[in-house]
Amino acid sequence: MAPRPLIIDCDPGVDDAVALLLAFSAADELDLRGVTTVAGNVNATLTAKNACIIRSIAGREDVPVFAGATHPLEVAPVEAGHFHGGNGLGDLTFPPPGKDPESTGAVDFLIDALSHAEPRSISVAVLGPLTNIALALRAAPACAQGIRELVIMGGARREGGNITASAEFNIYADPHAAAAVYGAGLPIIAIGLDATHQVRTTPARMARLEALDSARARAASRLLRFGEHVERTLAHCEGAPLHDPAIVAYCLAPSLFETVPARIDVETTSPLTRGHTAVEFRVQAASATRWTTGVDAEGVFELLTRRLA
Repeated sequence: MAPRPLIIDCDPGVDDAVALLLAFSAADELDLRGVTTVAGNVNATLTAKNACIIRSIAGREDVPVFAGATHPLEVAPVEAGHFHGGNGLGDLTFPPPGKDPESTGAVDFLIDALSHAEPRSISVAVLGPLTNIALALRAAPACAQGIRELVIMGGARREGGNITASAEFNIYADPHAAAAVYGAGLPIIAIGLDATHQVRTTPARMARLEALDSARARAASRLLRFGEHVERTLAHCEGAPLHDPAIVAYCLAPSLFETVPARIDVETTSPLTRGHTAVEFRVQAASATRWTTGVDAEGVFELLTRRLA
C-alpha cells in the first residue's frame, strides 16, 4: 500500500515534538509532504525552530518546515510555557537545527499543496491551534478539495478542560479559528482530552522506551520525562498524556481508536467558557465529524516504541 499523504500542522511543544518523532519514523507509511507551524504552546519563532530541531534529530531534512501564523484570528495570544518550558521543549538542550524553515509561509504552502492535490487525497494532522487551517480556508476555500480528512487534537467533553474548567488549550488559544474549521463541513476526526487522557506514560511503558538505543527514542524519553514531571507538579496526575502523538498514531493505525458521529460547536463569545467544545452525539450517522471516545493505549505505546526503535 502506498504511504498516506500527510501534512502536520503543529506548535512544538513537548508532546508535538514526540508526535513529530513518531511521524518522521514512519516514512514507509506516511508520505509527509510538509510540517507547518503556528503560535501556540510557545511563540511562532520558537515553534518553527523546534520543528526544525526535531527534524534534525530524526534525520529527516527531506521534509520541509513552513512557519505560520504568529497570533490568533481575534483574541490575544496565550502560551503554555508553564507546561512546555520556556523554550517549548521542556527547557531541555538539543543541538541546533541543521536547516531553517522554508521562505514560503505555512498558509501559502497549505493553499498550494491542497489546491493542486488530487481530490480528498491529503490528510492534515492538526496538533495545535487551528489558525493556519482557518486562514487557508478563508483565503482559498477551494483548497478544501484536497483534504481527505482533518485529524485534530482539540476539545473536551467528559474530561473538562486543561487550560480552563471547560476548555482544552488548542481550542481556547484560537476559538474563532476552531469554530470556523469545525463548521466548514469537512471530514474531521476530533481527538480531544476524553481520548488523550487515556494514553499516559507508565513505568513499564517508559522502561521499554528508554531501553531503545536510537537518537529519536532518547529524545522522546527526555521529553516525556519532562511531561511526567509537569503532570505531577502542576496537574497532580501520574503519567504524561500523549495528546499529540495520539494524532499521528491515528494516522498510522486508526483501528486503535473508537469514534462516533458528532457535531462540534465552539464557544467564542463567553469569557467564562471561551473555547468550550459542545459535542453533540444526537446527529445523523453520516455526519462528517467524528468524536473519539476510546483508545487502545497499550497499542499506541507499542506503535510508538516500535517506530522509535
